[in-house]
Amino acid sequence: MRWKLIETFRAVMLTRSMTVAAHELHTSQSNVSRAIGQLEAAVGFRLFVRLGGRLAPTPEAEAFFQSVQRWFLGMEALTDSAKQIREVGTGTLRIGAVASLAMSVMPEVMRAFRHRYPDTPVSIHTGDSPTVAKWTANRYVDVGLVTNLDDTPGLHSSLWAEENGVCIVPSGHRLARKRVVRNSDLDDEAFISLTKGDGTRVAIDAAFPSDKRRQTLDAPYSAVICRMVSFGLGVSVVNPLVVRHLDLPGVKVLPFKPDVKFVRYIITAQQQAESALLTEFVACLEGI
Repeated sequence: MRWKLIETFRAVMLTRSMTVAAHELHTSQSNVSRAIGQLEAAVGFRLFVRLGGRLAPTPEAEAFFQSVQRWFLGMEALTDSAKQIREVGTGTLRIGAVASLAMSVMPEVMRAFRHRYPDTPVSIHTGDSPTVAKWTANRYVDVGLVTNLDDTPGLHSSLWAEENGVCIVPSGHRLARKRVVRNSDLDDEAFISLTKGDGTRVAIDAAFPSDKRRQTLDAPYSAVICRMVSFGLGVSVVNPLVVRHLDLPGVKVLPFKPDVKFVRYIITAQQQAESALLTEFVACLEGI
């Protein structure tokens, strides 16, 4: 799959026009159309259709575009990293973290780290657990913070913490006065889930063997789910770490049964000499 085809596809997705995409790529519309046809042949599915005279991406194109965007963002991050090395040398701490950790605990960790290293450049990159694992193994980041371990080779992992999930409901909800919420209590409740394919969602769904929830909403980040619950859009089961580090007025946090384990790990590349920066950062993590 050639780079030029991917670049052309991204331009068409962003502009929703082959004419405008051609202008931005400094080529002709016929070349853009030809590139899209070649990419469709390579991926094996239709990318665009005409609806009422307008160009519209297919659902398959939308899904493919998410992967393309992540790749482009990674390339931009590499460019930024090279610029940082040129300007400040290698004294930069590069952290990879899943979004739930980056948006919850990371500000507090960085406050503690800043007391020790007030001027050290720190770069935080977010992705899902497999992506962070690959970044860490390839030494694009110095340390990774993940919620799931996969079979990515070349990594050393250590357990950071393990906690049971909690149920969150709007403060005026019928379940808000319960001491413990059980899975059957959520029958017929509007349940806000993580997106399909997320490893944590698989663990949560397993707690509902005879599932009678109404899964009306899903979102990629636990922090977003917490905010949705605060607006009365439903209930959920989430990582207690996220709840503790968010200001959530109007949300009641309750123990949940059966236990859903939320685990988080610290990963580093094998045979990587641990720098003083990394040692101090891990100490800050473990102090939270």
